[in-house]
Amino acid sequence: MNYEEAVSYIEEIPKFTKMHPLEHVRDFIKRLGEPGLKKRVIHVAGTNGKGSVCVYVKAILEAEGRRTGLFTSPHLLKLNERICICGTDISDEEFMAVFARAKEVAGAMEKEGAGHPSYFEFLFGMAMQAFERADIEYVILETGLGGRLDATNVVEKPLITIITSIGFDHTAVLGETIGAIAAEKAGIVKPGVPLICDGNNEQALTVIKAKAKRSGCWCREIAKNAFEIREIMDKDIAFSIRSAYYEDIVWKLRGTGIYQPMNAVLALEAMRYLSKQEKFCESLQEWAAALALVNWPGRMEEVLPGVIVDGGHNTEAVKEVVAGIRKQKKNRPRIILYAAVGDKNYVEAAGFLGNHAEADMIVTTRLADSRGVEAEELAAIFRNSTSCQVTAKEQVKEAFHYALDQKGKDGILYCLGSLYLVGEIKAVLGEEL
Repeated sequence: MNYEEAVSYIEEIPKFTKMHPLEHVRDFIKRLGEPGLKKRVIHVAGTNGKGSVCVYVKAILEAEGRRTGLFTSPHLLKLNERICICGTDISDEEFMAVFARAKEVAGAMEKEGAGHPSYFEFLFGMAMQAFERADIEYVILETGLGGRLDATNVVEKPLITIITSIGFDHTAVLGETIGAIAAEKAGIVKPGVPLICDGNNEQALTVIKAKAKRSGCWCREIAKNAFEIREIMDKDIAFSIRSAYYEDIVWKLRGTGIYQPMNAVLALEAMRYLSKQEKFCESLQEWAAALALVNWPGRMEEVLPGVIVDGGHNTEAVKEVVAGIRKQKKNRPRIILYAAVGDKNYVEAAGFLGNHAEADMIVTTRLADSRGVEAEELAAIFRNSTSCQVTAKEQVKEAFHYALDQKGKDGILYCLGSLYLVGEIKAVLGEEL
């Protein structure tokens, strides 16, 4: 089996299996030889921002000279992106090595009637093997869905857990209320393991703190007044932290997402807590330099001059994006290209975007994914929420080029609604560059 065939095999998994209880995942990992379970693990859950927190943690650890393994999802262009070792996506050769073993074990489980691991479980098993083989020191795990029943939750004693902002997403699985969703996310909290969490949603915080108290965990909550955004530039955002520990450093992050300083502070506070037991040098200037270089694709990322892509797909994420857009001066044409998947609350998210983004034109399109919402359906939502011109284009490539033309030389184009859209745009750019 070659690389392309292996990828096809993995992509077919959702068609013949489903998510399993944690005991099933434990069995899968045990059969693989329990790779990675004895590493130092940082476990991250949340609705929005967890991937960003993971990459900021990775950057700080690597600034300390530590070897890291990062498991995130989804990918934009290639499955290898989900498994990163010391800052580099695993090679096709390494991908094939860990795939072969995972496939062998999964096949044996299936023959015995135990059931084939799900798509995410299978990739998690591959990642943990890759981290063991690379002899990394720290494993950074981003949950895929929820936390309590997520495959990554087989790790019984992480170094620290982090819970980012909580909002409405995957409500059919996680629950219809913020409290229910927070309870699922708080499932990663372990007895005696320190917890850092976003403290801005009172309902979520109440649930998370109660779980931490029952588990005997030290809990540090971070509120928005913990930092101050100093400046939003064309390609960067600068902020300071209201704590003597961080001295008078002005921190800078790539991209203009006003949601990123909170994610960076969550990562910084986690590393600050671990600094003594892990014997970090704690060179804050080096930490700042490392964070300033982080490029996390699809998060208010500039992919061409004046072209910004962001994969935020739920209402809370869209609100943060809109807040960032409106903080920038409206001194040039503002075009929005939008697409969505049908299992998200796209009606509310698109309605908010139309009402508040102050766009000069909105272009809608349909994703290639089978769950993609029709361009005309999205256009109808926007026509009910904004007075600006709304145009529907069926193909992403056609819509992107049309929006680029409307942007012109002096405008700015925001491509929003889904990481799938980000991936398709990057594929278009890859074909044409």
